[in-house]
Amino acid sequence: MGPQSDDLLPVPIEERTWTAFSYVAFINSYRSLDSWMITSSMIVMGMSWWQAWLTVWIGYGVMTPFVVLLGRPGAVFHVTFPVVNRASFGIFGSLWCVFNRATMACIWYGVQSSIGGSCVLVMLRTIWPSVNNIPNSMPLSSGTNTRDFMCFLIFWVISLPFIWPPVHTIRHFFTFKTIVSPIACVIFMIWCIVKAKGVGPIVKQPATIHGSELAWAMISNIGICISNLITLTTNAPDFGSRAKTPSTPIISQLWCIPLSYGLVCLFGVIVSSSSQTIYGEVIWSPVDLLGMFLDDNPSPATRFGVWFIAFSLIIAQLTLCTPPIFRGNISANTVSAGCDLTALCPRFINVRRGGYISAIVGLVMCPWNLVASSSRFSSYMSAYTVFLSAIAGVMAAEYWFVRKGHYNVADLYVTRKGSWYWYNYGFNPRAYAAYVAGIAINIVGFAGDIGIPVPAAATHIFDLSFFTGFGISSIVFYILSRMFPVPGAADTFEEIDVSGYEEKMANCSEDTKSKDGSTEKESTV
Repeated sequence: MGPQSDDLLPVPIEERTWTAFSYVAFINSYRSLDSWMITSSMIVMGMSWWQAWLTVWIGYGVMTPFVVLLGRPGAVFHVTFPVVNRASFGIFGSLWCVFNRATMACIWYGVQSSIGGSCVLVMLRTIWPSVNNIPNSMPLSSGTNTRDFMCFLIFWVISLPFIWPPVHTIRHFFTFKTIVSPIACVIFMIWCIVKAKGVGPIVKQPATIHGSELAWAMISNIGICISNLITLTTNAPDFGSRAKTPSTPIISQLWCIPLSYGLVCLFGVIVSSSSQTIYGEVIWSPVDLLGMFLDDNPSPATRFGVWFIAFSLIIAQLTLCTPPIFRGNISANTVSAGCDLTALCPRFINVRRGGYISAIVGLVMCPWNLVASSSRFSSYMSAYTVFLSAIAGVMAAEYWFVRKGHYNVADLYVTRKGSWYWYNYGFNPRAYAAYVAGIAINIVGFAGDIGIPVPAAATHIFDLSFFTGFGISSIVFYILSRMFPVPGAADTFEEIDVSGYEEKMANCSEDTKSKDGSTEKESTV
């Protein structure tokens, strides 16, 4: 293949700038409107508010160690997901996984821009109330109207400059969002409590389901929380690669993920409960509730308060746009899509160009049509978890149980027979057999999720789709790797680069351009 893009090489030492606080800021930027609303479906299903909140804590708490485990190769060897995936699926075999994730990231960029457009509408209404009455000149077949498309386009254009900065510098934007967003959440919650003269009836509402029905409802919604983190789990090497030290992401992520998501979901419960007292109905979407604040001749103070909260929601959308619904665009979608598209076409694409490609795809796909259909969107989300869990299972088993931390970083970039990751003509058949097995265990339950009658057992298996997909794929991969050993399989765990790639690059930095570049160029990918 052609020459290797520098964006796929191990992150240079000077760009490994992410501290523990950087990861706290990143995690706090990762949860947004979806996290706020995630308890709504649980309460509607019949749980009490504390049961729903407990489910959130369990779901995110259980998933957090997987984020750390999958991100470890990136933190130790400073390589991104497309390169880490080569170790498991092969130099060429990884392209299918990378293509899938790149496609998803582009779609999510569009979806999150559509959600961000609704925040822009609220913000504009605080300044120019007449914006809400813009006449529609778009046909019904477009799926949108002039007002909403204008707001979508404004958000989309605003997001473009934020794709330009290098990945290792965007942590400052995460930090800004980490400061602004919690302040806005607390203000919003206190404001709603004051308007309702109390926290509202939802926090006093008892559960209406009990016994096994309650247990399976909690398990099913734990799966929803897991789906909300599945992309962060597979993306983990992308951001782990920027860590100052391998241990930097561990402690910060272990406590910050469940805590931050738990607090935001609590805010959502209290605000929505208050809305029932204020308006006589439960308003689960904070954007819709802010819009209702503007409907009845609001005072200047109310308009400023809504403006500030809407502004913070826009910042939240900008910093994260990934599945599932309502995230921001910079951290997850553009960086992930940029890394993936670079791996697919390293001759012509780098992370920055890949980010802009994801933005263009997100525009032309007309994402508002996908968001408009909740059933279509839910099925898309479910399928996304099934496929990514099988990929994650293979990657975890390869790093932790087959090669046990042993990497050959130099071989991650060559296409020659005998290298660790060449396998069979660049494809690892063990990985693909495990990948198919991890999907197959959930396929019947997925059919039930889209409306086809299936046995109850299949539905329950699908409720645990991450664990069944991850577990089956990792077990099958481990067994096949024991039956058909791979180069570099180890008996003891030690995180070491047997090629000494980084040391060689440091020693040869002065004459790389004149000597090493010519010898490596022909065989790298």
